Amino acid sequence: MKTKKAAETYTLKTEMVLPNDTNTLGNLMGGKLMHWIDIIAAIAAQKASNRTVVTASVDTIDFNSPIKLGEIVLLEAQVTRAFTTSMEIRVNVHTENLTTGERRPSNIAFLTFVAVDQSGNPIPVNQIEAETEEEKEWFDDALRRRELRLFLAGRIKIDDSEQLQKLFLVGEN
Repeated sequence: MKTKKAAETYTLKTEMVLPNDTNTLGNLMGGKLMHWIDIIAAIAAQKASNRTVVTASVDTIDFNSPIKLGEIVLLEAQVTRAFTTSMEIRVNVHTENLTTGERRPSNIAFLTFVAVDQSGNPIPVNQIEAETEEEKEWFDDALRRRELRLFLAGRIKIDDSEQLQKLFLVGEN
């Protein structure tokens, strides 16, 4: 496998919140936002791996503020790190009110995608090279988030993970 720069996976998607996208309060439905997040993350993962990818997991998505009818939703995705067959993707969501010009952060989500062959079996992915300080921070933090996901899924124990030991056992010495 080759190495790709994290910046090569950067993907931008812009949507306008239309009446069919909203709930009875005139706010964007959470499911619609999750749909857009999944799409942009898949595109970034495919850019990284040059393979068909499937969603393996979605970390928590916190809805920090409502997104109103008529606002613009800006979604930015980038692969933070690749493992053997999986990749973590960070998605930042901002909203923009075209009338007032106000722009505000709305959501951050982390998703894991796995590259698969035509039979749906996991296959190796390209590695990711972090260049900027921000990318390096995301790269380093991705390992901790991955091991936490594996722990919560019952696939590893705290004793098997130096990252989790640092996270959970701080101050026990």
